[in-house]
Amino acid sequence: MEDLTGRRLVVVTGASSGIGLAAAVSFACRGDEVVLVGRDPARLQAAAERVRETSGARPELFRADFAVLDDVRGLAERLRDAYDRIDVLANNAGAIALQPLTTVDGFELSIQANHLAPFLLTNLLADRVGRIVVTASGAHRYGGLDPADLNKPLRRYRSMAAYGTSKQANILFAAEAALRWSHIPTHSFHPGVVRTRFANDSRMVAFGMRFLPFRSPEKGAETLVWLANQDPARLINGAYYYNRRPRRPYRKAADPRLAARLWEASATAVGIDG
Repeated sequence: MEDLTGRRLVVVTGASSGIGLAAAVSFACRGDEVVLVGRDPARLQAAAERVRETSGARPELFRADFAVLDDVRGLAERLRDAYDRIDVLANNAGAIALQPLTTVDGFELSIQANHLAPFLLTNLLADRVGRIVVTASGAHRYGGLDPADLNKPLRRYRSMAAYGTSKQANILFAAEAALRWSHIPTHSFHPGVVRTRFANDSRMVAFGMRFLPFRSPEKGAETLVWLANQDPARLINGAYYYNRRPRRPYRKAADPRLAARLWEASATAVGIDG
């Protein structure tokens, strides 16, 4: 793995377990200062202990629930107070809702937790972020994004379709961010099929996942860490990666006009200037 960067400050959301925790451990072992963001305080503490035991470094912890946009605004404010520079922002936090759920902000849970919340966080921190990596998914093939109606999945709800729509939004967000903030290297990636806590919440999902080609969280985190460590000149800004290679996403996630419309709709939804 080529690594032309020095010691950095790396913020990882969704860092309590799975891909996020595996990436945080890798960054800490490399010598980076790592900030873990998660929803559950007990799981955050356990993750911090895992990072400390593995790397010898004690990460900083920030709690935020991405199902609450005020939590995201508060997180951004606390990060801004704590750090003048965030070298890498790893937007990894995610959720899959197995039934139709609406957040306190009025949005379908998947689109808020997986897209609107990181979109808001990134916009609020953009003036001090050096690089952005977004955890997307091959599940974007199931998405049916409509920027004019971000709650469309709530009608005739299907959990994978809602999740896929949010992952489609991740890829479009990264591509549009690379255009709007050309000075900030931004990439999205598919981690592969990783056994995560998603399966713990549903017998049906757990049963179905038994037949999928699993990889470990560490393997799933490899492309995230690689994208964060590579010389940006060797990467395609705004591109979608899988197994350290650029891949063309499905057409529904490769439409620049849709990406621009999504950005404007998202800015309106979270109450910021587009």
